Amino acid sequence: MRRPLPDWTPAGVIPAALLPFSEDYAIDERCATDHLRRLGSVRGVSGITINGHASEVSACTFDEQRRILDLALDEIGNKVPIICGVFADGALEAACIARAAEQAGASALLVFPQPTMAMGGQLRPEMAINHFRLIADASSLPLIAFQYSAASGLAYSFNTMLAMFEAVPAIRAIKDWSEPMVHERNVRTFQQLDRPVNVLSTNSSWLMSSLVMGCKGLLSGAGSVVASQQVDLFEAVQRNDLVAARAVNDCLYPLQQAFYAPPFLDMHNRMKEALVILGQFSSATVRPPLLKLDAGEIELVRAALIASGLLGEPRIAHPFRNRS
Repeated sequence: MRRPLPDWTPAGVIPAALLPFSEDYAIDERCATDHLRRLGSVRGVSGITINGHASEVSACTFDEQRRILDLALDEIGNKVPIICGVFADGALEAACIARAAEQAGASALLVFPQPTMAMGGQLRPEMAINHFRLIADASSLPLIAFQYSAASGLAYSFNTMLAMFEAVPAIRAIKDWSEPMVHERNVRTFQQLDRPVNVLSTNSSWLMSSLVMGCKGLLSGAGSVVASQQVDLFEAVQRNDLVAARAVNDCLYPLQQAFYAPPFLDMHNRMKEALVILGQFSSATVRPPLLKLDAGEIELVRAALIASGLLGEPRIAHPFRNRS
């Protein structure tokens, strides 16, 4: 068993790995291993997340999630910290996932909000606190709380998050999907607490703007495609090099426009198609209820890759269309 890194604080550039499937919906383990190896070899990457939205965790069984974790630990666990997603509505099941992840050798846990939050959980903040407390009781690993956008109906209130941090010291960071005004308040407040909680941006559709607010890092499924560019952007912002940051952002912009266009739920679907076009995935298969993109949508992804320079051709104005 690989031992987790002691006292690791989530920070820096943390890609969330996509999960390749064969056309019969089985996990393509060889392709997944190659993908993890590529991500782990990117200079400046500080960790890799598995079993998150990018890997379609909601469509994976517990046994499949454990297998994905084992693949990641075996392939790159001795090189970079592995962050394992904890996606479960029930707190007891979440605690089981957390315990198993620590025993396997993960270095941190990304804790998703419970789906029941959408049914009025915001009116019972003690539910969220208890959810995290039970997970922390089951594992000594640092926790990353996934803060959703307000529009999702799954976001914790500002005061609830402060109460969570006070009640559960294991929470060391948040993966923040908040809108700009709330996001900035989170950055300014949480990172200055007596026991600081790092803000990791997942606002990849406006990443540069998010990072310049002072985030301690980012955690993003787009990192499966553009990890190197995200490292360059983060490092440029950290050294206050606006010229370099804007140059990297110009390269990311076409892909941001393509990946995060409506419908938003297809973002990781589009990223898979990008990796097929780049020759890194053999299939862009997604598990239902997600559906494969049509040919026109795939061509928009190809155009974005060309415009960004990832296909090796000169960057051109990206011909994305407005979609509603």
